[in-house]
Amino acid sequence: MRSPWNISQTAGAKEGQKMAVSGGMKCVKYLVFIFNFLFWIAGIALIGLGIYVQVALNKTIVIQNASSSGAPIVLIIVGAVIFVVSFFGCCGAWKENYCMVTTFAVILTLIFLVEVAAAIAGYIFKDKFKAVIDEGFRKSMADYSSNNDTRLALDTIQQDFKCCGANATTDWKNYKPFENGSLPDSCCVTEKPHCGTEPTSAKFTDGCVAGIKAWLEKNLKVIAGVAIGIAAFELLGIIFACCLMKGIRSGYEVM
Repeated sequence: MRSPWNISQTAGAKEGQKMAVSGGMKCVKYLVFIFNFLFWIAGIALIGLGIYVQVALNKTIVIQNASSSGAPIVLIIVGAVIFVVSFFGCCGAWKENYCMVTTFAVILTLIFLVEVAAAIAGYIFKDKFKAVIDEGFRKSMADYSSNNDTRLALDTIQQDFKCCGANATTDWKNYKPFENGSLPDSCCVTEKPHCGTEPTSAKFTDGCVAGIKAWLEKNLKVIAGVAIGIAAFELLGIIFACCLMKGIRSGYEVM
């Protein structure tokens, strides 16, 4: 027969264990809330990055190729979804609502998987990136003499990147009105009217595709670093949300 003293000790141990778990769940609750605030900021960051990449691709004309617009569109969509989903996480954590926390965890897991799939696809198709830029640039060269916006964009690119043609100055011979060997004035080191038709004018010799590819890859590395950081936060958020779900379901008081 157990003594009252032993019963009291057992009850006290159980109560202490419950309080310890309750305190742990309270900590998780606030961590989930804080992480959701960070997700809200991350959603805004992804939307901004998507817009930045879209504008960058527009400036390089390669956006005319549908496949090149996939990355910024994915960034914008994922950012918008995270922005909305963070609401479920914040409210669910604060109100200890099992359904909202579960919704947050499930959707965040799906977002994480989409980002992983996008990263794998980007790595697989990275070798085709230069071909996409080349195709878009040559299409713009074909429209150079008939579209003022395209002409202005190509002139800006050739001056900014100090380049001429897709891969070499001779590329312009395939497009009107440069079949005679003349070049756009923007190919000149010192741009001035009609300098492209003057043989004595110094011209850029490097093609633009390689320069554009290097510039985009440099910027995409920064974006990739930010995306990896956000994915790490997402993974932690999923883990903490699952812990909070377990605590709510177990019926512990976490207030």
